[in-house]
Amino acid sequence: MARAALRAPWIPVERPPAHPPVRRHTGHMRPPTPAKPRDLTSGPVLKTLVLFSLPTLASNLLQSLNGSVNSIWVGRLLGEAALAATANANIIMFLTFAAVFGFGMAATVKMGQAFGASDTDQARRTFGTAMGFCLTLALIVAIAGWLASPALLQALGTPEEAYALALSYLRVIFIAIPGSMATMMIAMGLRGSGDARTPFIFMALTVVLDIVLNPLLIAGIGPFPRLGIAGSALSTAIAGYVSLAGLVAYVYWRDLPLRLRGREIGYLIPRRAEMGYILGKGLPMGAQMLLVSSAGIVFIGLVNREGLLAAAAYSASLQLWTYLQMPAMAIGAGASAMAAQAIGAGKLDRLDQISRAGVSTNLVLTGVMTALLLLFDRAALVLFLGPESPAVALARHIQFLASWSFIIFGVTIVLFGTMRAGGVVYAPLIVLGIALFPARLGFYYALVGTLGQDALWLSFPFGSFVGVALAIVAYRRKGWRLKARAISPERAAEEVNTNGEAVGRFKPDM
Repeated sequence: MARAALRAPWIPVERPPAHPPVRRHTGHMRPPTPAKPRDLTSGPVLKTLVLFSLPTLASNLLQSLNGSVNSIWVGRLLGEAALAATANANIIMFLTFAAVFGFGMAATVKMGQAFGASDTDQARRTFGTAMGFCLTLALIVAIAGWLASPALLQALGTPEEAYALALSYLRVIFIAIPGSMATMMIAMGLRGSGDARTPFIFMALTVVLDIVLNPLLIAGIGPFPRLGIAGSALSTAIAGYVSLAGLVAYVYWRDLPLRLRGREIGYLIPRRAEMGYILGKGLPMGAQMLLVSSAGIVFIGLVNREGLLAAAAYSASLQLWTYLQMPAMAIGAGASAMAAQAIGAGKLDRLDQISRAGVSTNLVLTGVMTALLLLFDRAALVLFLGPESPAVALARHIQFLASWSFIIFGVTIVLFGTMRAGGVVYAPLIVLGIALFPARLGFYYALVGTLGQDALWLSFPFGSFVGVALAIVAYRRKGWRLKARAISPERAAEEVNTNGEAVGRFKPDM
């Protein structure tokens, strides 16, 4: 990953003295030169996309590895009921993150457009508004989630054997939400500036801390208290807050583009201009995540009806599937960041190149990972369930029926990434809504009488086929490209002359 270009200090043009003065060593570390945003609008598209996406992919894989190792500790130390409890709690956590994640995605798009137009101050304004707004939401969600945890788990139909464990786990996890949200917002902002390396470094720190603390707090090793499943959640919270503190310190020490100083601290108070974009685009983007979350909740409710064995097998399968989704998510995020900067710079000819590079890279990476998973599925599943668990056979069956569908669905994610950079938010929402509900759930209810439990697992590839077909249709439409063309340096300059506001106040048409 290439380092961001460094901003050279301003030096007067004059003849240097014949004998320059000797600098004395003061013993103090010289602060690093302030970093500029990384330019993603030039160079070979495929190479740039791959190099930019790899740290994001590594971060996502580390995050998934963290969850997997935690699940291994929980499953092996506390049993199948505890593992099922974490699955029920985690789907609720995904739902709560979805409530805020859309606003972060919208802010990232606008920041990328601003960086493409070389307007760092506008990017900081957007970042400050998004951070202040999302942190407020996170605090509300954390408090409400703590109080509503029992009702949420009951609505989910959590098995009785797993209910008490899930409640303990979920309530502690809610404590970690504000820190996790802040870390997520900073990471998304850094990626919008072209920096995917820094989020990776601090994700690695989070993972190491969480993996080390998990068994210590679960089993009460050494001086640590024995907290059971709550210890797993507490280790996640501690690791998250320690990593956040380090990330904030690093951003200021390195003087990265999104740091806020002096009067810029006021940017954390949400401003109407930025909030208009963040809410207007973030609500539909968040609704996409809510659709995925709600479909997951409905689906896990259907799985719970099949009993604890099916719930444990599905929980282990979900852990492996997170890895299959990571390449598409990373490439989609990379495509979105590159496309946003290209749109801000007026280089719209790169959009289709970015999409083609993203789709081909996804097919290779996700295809290879799926093949490896299916070849070594038993060894992977045993890590979560134990070699003697009767759920292993069912989990392997689930893998063979459903895993390959993520190759197809990854194409949808990449296409949506490019379109999202142009402010397109409703087409992905509609496509996901059709693929997850009428398609996937419709398939299940139509064929459960014939296929039995297999209708659950086969609904995944059916929904993926429907989703990618509709995504291709939406991508080929000209309307979103016309909207992207409206977001150009010339359009931004017109708005400055019209309303006297800063360059980069992008307002694409809906």
